[in-house]
Parts: sequence; structure tokens; C-alpha cells
Amino acid sequence: MSDVIRISEIFGPTIQGEGALIGVPTVFVRTGGCDYRCVWCDSLHAVDSEFRHDWTPMSADAVMDEVRRLSGGQPLTVTLSGGNPAIQPLGDLIALGRTEGYGFAMETQGSVSKDWFSQLDMLVLSPKPPSSEMQTDWAMLQECIDAAQGAPSVLKIVVFDEADYAYARGVAARHPGLPIYLQPGNHTPPPPDDDDATVDMEGIDTRMRWLVDRVIADHWHAARVLPQLHVMLWGNKRGV
Repeated sequence: MSDVIRISEIFGPTIQGEGALIGVPTVFVRTGGCDYRCVWCDSLHAVDSEFRHDWTPMSADAVMDEVRRLSGGQPLTVTLSGGNPAIQPLGDLIALGRTEGYGFAMETQGSVSKDWFSQLDMLVLSPKPPSSEMQTDWAMLQECIDAAQGAPSVLKIVVFDEADYAYARGVAARHPGLPIYLQPGNHTPPPPDDDDATVDMEGIDTRMRWLVDRVIADHWHAARVLPQLHVMLWGNKRGV
């Protein structure tokens, strides 16, 4: 059963809403399960084991069948998300999809390293700042970077406050060779059973403006500040 992937949902095509691939058409493969419990998590339905009975065990072939159906058989980017997709056996899925021209991007907090990271078209490392109430394992984050073996890798950090901003500066200093993307945190994430929960866009926009001002004032010209485009367009709605 080691090759079974726990799937929370597969949807798209839609656009990537954040980070280095913002705006790129993609099919999302959201896996179930995570080794973190961030207090502001916006995808608890794919994280908390309470919802494990809603996750579907699927083979790599079955996942690709659904990706092909959604994409109309036209290769595009497949975004692997979660939860933490790095805890799932995704190597066979990536290998299969790449033979058909699909590209694969994955976002992970950098707490679990896998040798198949090197087969990704983009590895997005999103270590969690102090506001998450999680602790970063710096040695493991480095192992994840090393496992990519030259595959394009970037950093993406959610920022809620000054402590998170200082954390982001520290991560960038540790890994100056990696592009870094910052995004304002969503302080109104949805409950796992309600994807129509109200979003405080005015509050998020205020945080976005503060973050831009902070980066510019510090002359941190290497940082790229981007919104969560999907939140701007659809709020907390799932499957978009």
C-alpha cells in the first residue's frame, strides 16, 4: 500500500493563485495529511485527521486519469498541494505525468525531504513563520533544497506581522540564492466545513500595503510581494 496516495481533492483547470507561478493555468492535486498544524491554516479539510475519512486512496494511474480528464488531455502544470504533499508517495505520479508532457510544481513547508523533489519543475518551499506557532527545522529545510538537485526552487513566506517579516528576512539571509516571495496572510481562513466563509479583504489589503511599504523602506529589492489572487477573486471558495 506504500504507493497509495491519499487525495483530498483534485480540481481545475484554474489559475495558480500565489507565488512564482501566479496566474499560470493548473490542475490542483491536493493530498490529505500534514505534519504541521498552523493556527491560521486555510485548508484544514486536507490537514486534520478528523477529515481523513473524506480522503480517497488513489494510485498514481488513477490520479493521472483524473488530471487528464480535467485538462482534456492537454498537458499543463499540475500543482501538488496539501496538507503537506511531501509526506505522500508522489514520485510515480510525477514520472508518469512528465512522460506525457505535464509539468509539476509542489509547495511544502520543508519539513520532509524526498528524492523525487529533483523531478519537479518547481519546488516551492514555504517555511512557516512565528504566527503559525510551528517551529522550523533548518537542517531539514536545507535537506529539501539539496534534494531538489538543481530543480528550480523558490521560497514563499506568509507574513502577518513584524515577527513574521523578521523571520522572512532571516530565511532569505540563510538562502540568498533562492528567489523569495512574500504574501500577506489571510486572517479569516475558512472553517473546514464551510468554503463560503467571509473574507476580510479590506484587512488583507491593508496588510498587503503595509508589507509593500515595509519591503520598500528596507530596500529589500530581492523580495517579491504578491497577493493571494484566488482569495481576491473567489474568497474562501474551494475548487477554484
